[in-house]
Amino acid sequence: MNANFVFLNSFAQIDEESFNKLTKISRYRLLDKNEVVAKEGEIPSPKIYMLISGIMRAYINSESGKQHNKKIFPPKSFVGSLTSIITKKPSKLTYETLTKCKVVETDFLAFKKLCESDVKLSNLYNKVLENVFMQYERRSIELMSMDATQRYLNLRKRIPNIDDLIPQFQIASFLNITPVQLSRVRKKLNYKHMLMKN
Repeated sequence: MNANFVFLNSFAQIDEESFNKLTKISRYRLLDKNEVVAKEGEIPSPKIYMLISGIMRAYINSESGKQHNKKIFPPKSFVGSLTSIITKKPSKLTYETLTKCKVVETDFLAFKKLCESDVKLSNLYNKVLENVFMQYERRSIELMSMDATQRYLNLRKRIPNIDDLIPQFQIASFLNITPVQLSRVRKKLNYKHMLMKN
């Protein structure tokens, strides 16, 4: 059975007919590292992405020009500047690949049109939006209630091999700490691990 079909059914039950409609407005793409799919300050093309493999991020530039990672997307995430697509206004964030990525690119406007006549796809859209909202709420709570170590451990829980996939400064930016602070967190965790082994 198609793995993407199974994954979508983990959100809402769709049948093969609805899935086939979705595949007709979608295509597989291979994206290179550091490829931008939506850029801050620009209205993006109306495409949304299901990340099959690789890591992507959404970041914002500060007035000083420093980049701040708002979100890191692991495989089986939905990626895209949805607010910008819906409002037809420039994106507040840049969406970029941090590694080579495999994605399913879908025409969002065509998908919304299908949702008007296909209840199963409409339900899928609602469930995906609910999931995205819960993820952003979880992220906000983490930043307000957890220290750097807890946030780092949570990230490693979601993406176990994150340290091998992207540079330390990208992880630090997402955790809202400096690379030096992240290095200290890692050393402390490694020291605790060594003590537990002995």
